[in-house]
This record gives sequence, C-alpha cells and structure tokens, in this order.
Amino acid sequence: MTRKVNLLKNLDWWTIFLYVLLVFLGWINIYAAVYNEEHQSIFDISQRYGKQLMWIGAAFFLAMVILLIEGKFFSAFAYPTYLLMIFLLIAVLIFGREVNGARSWFEIGGIRLQPAEFAKFATCLAISRYISQFNFKIHKFKSLFISGVILFTPAVLIILQRDAGSALVYIVFILVLYREGLSGVALFVGVLAAVLFIITLLMPELYVLLIILAFAFISLKFIGTRWKQVGIGVTAILIGFALVWGVVQVMELKLSAYTILNLSIALNFIPFLYYIYKERLKHAIWVLLIAVGSLFFTFSVSYLFENILESHQQERINDLLGIESDPSGAGYNVAQSKIAIGSGGFAGKGFLNGTQTKFKFVPEQSTDFIFCTVGEEWGFVGSTAVLIFLMSLIIRLLFLAERQRSPFSRIYGYGVACILFFHLAINVGMTIGLAPVIGIPLPFFSYGGSSLWAFTILLFVFLRLDANRLELLR
Repeated sequence: MTRKVNLLKNLDWWTIFLYVLLVFLGWINIYAAVYNEEHQSIFDISQRYGKQLMWIGAAFFLAMVILLIEGKFFSAFAYPTYLLMIFLLIAVLIFGREVNGARSWFEIGGIRLQPAEFAKFATCLAISRYISQFNFKIHKFKSLFISGVILFTPAVLIILQRDAGSALVYIVFILVLYREGLSGVALFVGVLAAVLFIITLLMPELYVLLIILAFAFISLKFIGTRWKQVGIGVTAILIGFALVWGVVQVMELKLSAYTILNLSIALNFIPFLYYIYKERLKHAIWVLLIAVGSLFFTFSVSYLFENILESHQQERINDLLGIESDPSGAGYNVAQSKIAIGSGGFAGKGFLNGTQTKFKFVPEQSTDFIFCTVGEEWGFVGSTAVLIFLMSLIIRLLFLAERQRSPFSRIYGYGVACILFFHLAINVGMTIGLAPVIGIPLPFFSYGGSSLWAFTILLFVFLRLDANRLELLR
C-alpha cells in the first residue's frame, strides 16, 4: 500500500495532464480531418476517429502497465529490448507489408504495427544504458564508435525499408551526447554538413568550392593565424591553380575551372601540412581537415541525392529549395497545406467548418498533415496553443531530466525530449513549407496506433523512472 501511495505521490501529474490534453486534442482534430456526415458519431469504430479512440484506450492501458513496473527493469532489460527491435526491423524487411512504397509494417489480424516507431524507444534505452556505464568516456574513440553503432544500426535498417523520414530521427541523439560532454565540434560539423548539402544543391560546384576556401582562410585568421601566414596559403592556391591551368593549356585538356582548382588544392595539401607543422599552427590543422572533409562531402552530395534518395524525396527537396516548382505534383501537399493553414486566419473557421479539410484537398490530413486541420479550423490562436502545449511538455521533460540522480534516467529523459522536439519541428515545418516532406507524425496528434503507442511508451517509461528519481540505476 505504501509503495502505491509513494508512486502516486512521486508521479509528475503536470506531465500526465499535458499528455492527456494533447491526446484528446489530437483525437478531436482527427475527427475533424476525416469527418463523415454518414458516420457522425465520434465513437464509430468503422471510421478513423473511432479506431483512434481504440488506440487511445490501449495507450492508456500501456501507460498504466508501465507505471506498475519497477524502474530498474528498464535499465536491466535495455539491451535485450534493443536487440529484439533490431530483430523486428530485419524481420519486417522480409515478412513485412509494403505501404506507400515502404516495407515497414507488420499486419496482424487487420492491425498494422510499425517496428520503426518502437525502435526509437528501444534505442533510447540502449544508448542511455551504454552512456551511463562507469567506463564510458565520451572523448574516447571506442565509446563514440559503439555509440554510433547503437544509433545508426536501426537507422540503416529503417533506410532499407525506404522510410528515410523515420531514420532521420536518430540524428537528434547527437544532442543527447552533447549534453553528456560531447565536444561542440560535432554539432558544428553537423550544421556545416546540412549547410553544405543545401548550397551544393543550389549553387554551381565552383561557387561552393570558393565558399569553402574563403571560409577556411577567414577561420584561420579568427583562430589567431597571422595575415602573413594566411596570405601564404592564398598565394599557394593561386600559384597551384596557375600551374595546373598552364599544363592543361599545353596538353590541350578539357578540364573545367572547378576541376583545376581541386587539383591545385590537392597539390598543396602536403605542403600545407608541412607548413602547419613547421610554424606550429596547432589549430590550423583542424581548419585544414574540416576544409578537406567539406570538399569530399560536396563531392558525395550529388551521388547521395541521385542514388540514395527516392525520386519523390528528390522532388520534394527540389520543390522546398525552389530548384523546381511543381504545385500540382511534388509540391501539391505543401501548397494545399499552406492554403489550408493560411485560410484559418487569426481565429480559424470553427470546428468542422474547414473547407480545405472537408473537401479533402490536403492528402494524408489525418496523419502527416494533421496540423493543417488545427491551422484551418482553429487559426493562429489554436495553432499557437497547440505549439505551446507541445513545447511545454518538452521543456517539462528537460526539467525532469535535470533533476534525476541516475545518469541512466537523465540520459533517457533527454532522449525522449529530443525525439519529441524533432518530430514537432519537422512535422510542423513540413506543413508550412520550411522542411521537406519526409512523412513523420506529429506527437499525440497524428492518426495511428504505432506512433501513439510508441510515444506513450517513451513518455511513461521516463515518468516511471522519474518517480524513482532518487534511486541510482546502472
């Protein structure tokens, strides 16, 4: 009896209230998104809103079961849970059902389950268990390598299912590693890679190369290198370019300025290393390595874009960046989404009065584009309220994570908060044209049992750990 009283007392009821509120608002908006006048009852299980109520009931049951389990269980069985999910991710590639071009679903008795959604929970447990070990050292290569294996194994398997959107979620775990002491250089490299990817698609290759060189030489000055030393580097590149250009002219070769500049950089690489060693420019070596790494990355962008991404993903990215404009094709979803949200105005058109919603102009409006319904029927006021509720939940989770005595619980809490934030930012960004359409659900709002159950498990496992926040779990 005392244990039950302590559990009820230690639970964070504010977080539970936000969870119930968000689930309820999601259910109401699913009802509005797929409303059928012939099936007006919100409890009609032949319609999506009725089925969602069943998923909600099951989610509440899962939440209660999780709260009755000892917190130590989740730490003890973190690795077995992770291995089970890896097995399921492999199995779905062989036995799974293909939906919308992705082989990501098991279908059992008419119920579809997506292992990729639950893999986030399992990975969060596994990485928390590994990082919280006594012998984990964030700056050692072995620790980072094993962390990378834990994070990217499920991501690769999900990519093989042709579900790149769900795989991208695993990138957000770098924020968890950063909280645990990972150097800010890793975050810098990640941001740099994203910027390079975008400008490589937007600009000619030569311009991208010149930008990288300019950034490298400016960075050298900022880290304390003298102007004379920077000037020597620039001069060496120019001399190398002139020499290669002269050889090309003499031999009558047909090489572009971009190729000639790359060859001049390659010729200067060893001399640069020697000069950096001779002048003892320790920080300059990092600038050189980042610059060379950036060059190799830009070389790979075209290959990755053309050979790894699906054609519809390429079209959506091109449409987002303005490289191509196809409002009736790849850009149709986003165009209609922005119309729906914009038409809501300040206060919205009112519940069940959304014309874009009612006439089904926006595809996938009850799943990936559920935020359109919020924007059209509840307007700026309702959209802002939903964002505040979701951000309040995420901020609350960060607060709870910081008060944990156990490193395992703290790391897990940060993982949950980061996953929720990524889903929120990308999903809302998709609907307003600020992010590519990669098909990930809005937490607690989008229709579907797999996503709702996975988010519920993620959240309530942390709430159970938080209820025992004074215990030290390993």
